[in-house]
Amino acid sequence: MIAAVLLLALVGVWEAYAQLSGVEDIVLPAPSAILTALVDDRALLWSNFTVTAAEMGLGILAAVVLGLACAVAIHFSSVLRRALYPLFVSSQTIPVVLVAPLLIAWWGFGLGPKLAIVALVCFFPIVVPTLDALDRVDPDLRKLMRTFGASRWQTFRMVEAPAALPGLLTGAKLSVAVAAIGATFAELAGSDAGLGNLMMKAIPQFETARAFAAVLILSVFAVALFGLLALVEKRVLPWAHQPRGTAP
Repeated sequence: MIAAVLLLALVGVWEAYAQLSGVEDIVLPAPSAILTALVDDRALLWSNFTVTAAEMGLGILAAVVLGLACAVAIHFSSVLRRALYPLFVSSQTIPVVLVAPLLIAWWGFGLGPKLAIVALVCFFPIVVPTLDALDRVDPDLRKLMRTFGASRWQTFRMVEAPAALPGLLTGAKLSVAVAAIGATFAELAGSDAGLGNLMMKAIPQFETARAFAAVLILSVFAVALFGLLALVEKRVLPWAHQPRGTAP
């Protein structure tokens, strides 16, 4: 409720500034102009949104699968931890604007390079909390499993894997925002469809309101996807949201 009030207040201030300050619409369109663009260009916006939404969804899925596999491998092997973890950290220092054109040049303008870019920017936010959750498993539980004669794999399957799920879902939620940025950069680097491509074409055509409408749609989708993942987390892992010391 408070967030909605703050949002309405911000929109009101924005509308007043755009109407009273004399700023050109091609620089900063008013919210009312953006709403008009949403209605007038709804078919164009929808067709491009479906492209970007697919890139984000599939890219996040690929990052989850790859990130989980890497986190488990690093968790099981100290050698891999020392060899790969610094590389994962350094990979986040490479600007996407440099990588995206290179992938486009290698793989063309299809879906592949877009998925690779989204997966690349989402990978690290997924690996870190997942690996951290694996490392924070209670050592006493591991000792108890060894006492019962459980193998290393049985200990992982019955104790460590369930403990890693909250970290994995947290990483997936964190990746939603960067996925939107990654998909936009990928489309700006080279694409014939998508909201990023639409923004790139709208600005030179002085259709700034249309570009802002595309940003609004992308933001709403990211928030909705974040909320969906949060709902899944509460339904699948209700125990992870209980106060410490509370019995399940």
